[in-house]
Amino acid sequence: MNSLKNTSNHIAVVGASGYGGIQALEILKHHPSFEITFLGGNKTANSRWNELHPFLQLENNPIIESPDPNIISDKASYVILSLPNGLSSQLVPELINKNVRVIDLSADYRYRSLDKWRDVYTEESTKYFRSDEVLCKNAIYGLPEWNYENISKAKIIASPGCFPTASLLPLIPFLKQGLIENDGIIIDAKTGTSGGGRDPKQHLLLSECSESISPYGVIGHRHTSEIEQELNHITGNSIQIQFTPHLVPMVRGMLCTVYARLRDPCLTAEDCKTVLETVYRNYPSIKILPVGTYPMTKWVKNTNNTLLSVEVDKRNGRIILMSVIDNLLKGQAGQAIQCLNIMAGLNINTGLPTSNFYP
Repeated sequence: MNSLKNTSNHIAVVGASGYGGIQALEILKHHPSFEITFLGGNKTANSRWNELHPFLQLENNPIIESPDPNIISDKASYVILSLPNGLSSQLVPELINKNVRVIDLSADYRYRSLDKWRDVYTEESTKYFRSDEVLCKNAIYGLPEWNYENISKAKIIASPGCFPTASLLPLIPFLKQGLIENDGIIIDAKTGTSGGGRDPKQHLLLSECSESISPYGVIGHRHTSEIEQELNHITGNSIQIQFTPHLVPMVRGMLCTVYARLRDPCLTAEDCKTVLETVYRNYPSIKILPVGTYPMTKWVKNTNNTLLSVEVDKRNGRIILMSVIDNLLKGQAGQAIQCLNIMAGLNINTGLPTSNFYP
């Protein structure tokens, strides 16, 4: 935790004590190319890291500091922001002005229109004043497999949400190539409780959610508009989806099952598997399963891998796409590190976990 003049490989993590921040630090602690030089937090400011987080000891037991852009810019060239929605936008403009490259895990820059963000994040928009419309337009959506070149040059990365990541990766290849209908797409999604963050919430208490599964945000979930925005942007078409998330009594993991209608009823599951294999052939952390093998969240737990599987129901001409990710890694901090690697000119998967301990 040194403060040196040459900060080219130095990185700050702000919101370090949240789940996203902790995951990022766990990866960065062992990363061969980066040095953690600043830890930021509001509630935990002026505390020693190792006393608060004995399960993740850091060298020299650094002090968590208030997130001051002036101090951050003196100590780091990159910053990962793992803050509540609305709060990142209070830091980003000044960080960008000081030539710090930003990877934001919140939703503050996922929308290209600030007005759209205000419509979706109504409560946050009344709490935080924002006038950074230009930054919203210039932020790069951090889905590496579809935005690699833009990420490499970006000043600010908007790291995608976990549900959008698990939904977009299987869907985009088929929509972009016109293999499925734009209408009638249904996404049925399940997530572990860590997706709700580290702050205590009643519905995430063990006695509330254990031995149960429940839908939530059935109409108008925030990630619906995020998924639609990216599908519209990448395909150039106007696409609406039906998205229903469910809370599952496990800590981490996410499963998305996507239903759509094929335009060519002659396409087989093997044909569709070939489409996925071709599109993602240069991304070894995205693994396409054999037809008839369906993914389990346990297979990607504690890794940055994505497992995709596909079936075709000849009876009704539908394609069924299945994806699993670890919501805290590929769905959050791991994907942010992928973007960081690209920005720094490294291999996309440098320092990232790709094998788990089964079971």
